Amino acid sequence: MAALDIDHLRSWIGRTREVRDIVTPRLVGEFRATFAGVLAPVRETEAPLALHWCLAPETPAADTLGPDGHAAKGGFLPPVPLPRRMWAGGEVETLAALHLGDDVVRRETVADVVVKEGRTGCLCFVTVRHEYETPRGVAIRERQDIVYREAARPGQQTARPQPSPLTSAPDLVREVEATTTLLFRYSAMTFNGHRFHYDFPYATEVEGYPGLVVHGPIQASLLLNLAAEALGRTPGMFRYRGISPMIAGQIFQVAGQRDGTNFVGVTVDAGGSARMTAAAAL
Repeated sequence: MAALDIDHLRSWIGRTREVRDIVTPRLVGEFRATFAGVLAPVRETEAPLALHWCLAPETPAADTLGPDGHAAKGGFLPPVPLPRRMWAGGEVETLAALHLGDDVVRRETVADVVVKEGRTGCLCFVTVRHEYETPRGVAIRERQDIVYREAARPGQQTARPQPSPLTSAPDLVREVEATTTLLFRYSAMTFNGHRFHYDFPYATEVEGYPGLVVHGPIQASLLLNLAAEALGRTPGMFRYRGISPMIAGQIFQVAGQRDGTNFVGVTVDAGGSARMTAAAAL
C-alpha cells in the first residue's frame, strides 16, 4: 500500500463540479418498484424521498474503472491509496420537494479530507457537500462522508455486534429482505459498479466480507422514509451514520421512535446488531 500523503490529498479540498439530471417518470417508477411498500407517502407530483441519491450518477467509461468497479481515483475525489471504500454517513437538509419533470443541478464540493487510525487500521474520510437546485431554487443540501480503508487481513472481523440506539420498543418497524435483486436494482438505478454489491467472490475473497454488501444509501433511504412516516412529513434535517456493513441474504429491520418533533432510527440485521443509525427533526 502506498503511504498517505495527507497534504497532497487535502489539496483536493475546495474542488467543485456541477452535474445535471431530470426527475423522469421512468426513474420514479423504478424507485417505487424497488422500494415497494416502504416509502413514505408524498404528493402525486412529487418525487419519493431519497430519490436525489439516484440523480446524475457517475458514468465512467469501462476502461477507466478501478479494480473495485468504481471510477479510478484521482478525478474529482482525491486519489486515496486505500483499496476499500464505503459511505460512512452524512446529513440531508430538505428545503423543498423534488417534482416529477424537474431539471436538477447538483453542485458538489470536496469539503474535507481527514486521516484517522481505527480498529481495522488506517482510515481516510473524505467529506463532500452537495446542493441540489431545481427551477424553483435550492431543494436539498447534504453532506456525504466517504471512508477509505486498508485491505482486509486474513481472519479479520468486518464488524462487531452493536446495540440498537433505541431506548424502548420502536414505534414503527419495517422488515426488508436484502435480496440480490434489491441490490441489483439499486445498483442499476445509480449506475453503481462497486463489485462488492454483486460479485460474491470479490466481496468475500478480496474485500473480506462474509457476503454481498447492502448499499449504504439503501439503508439511509429506508430510514429517511421511515422518519417521514413517523413524523408525518419530510424532516427538515436527517442525519445517518453507518456502524458496520449490512450483509445481503437476510431479512433486516428498519425501526424507529418518535419523540415530539424528533426521530431516532436504526437498521438491525437478523442477528439483532445495529448497522446504520439515524436521527431526524422537523
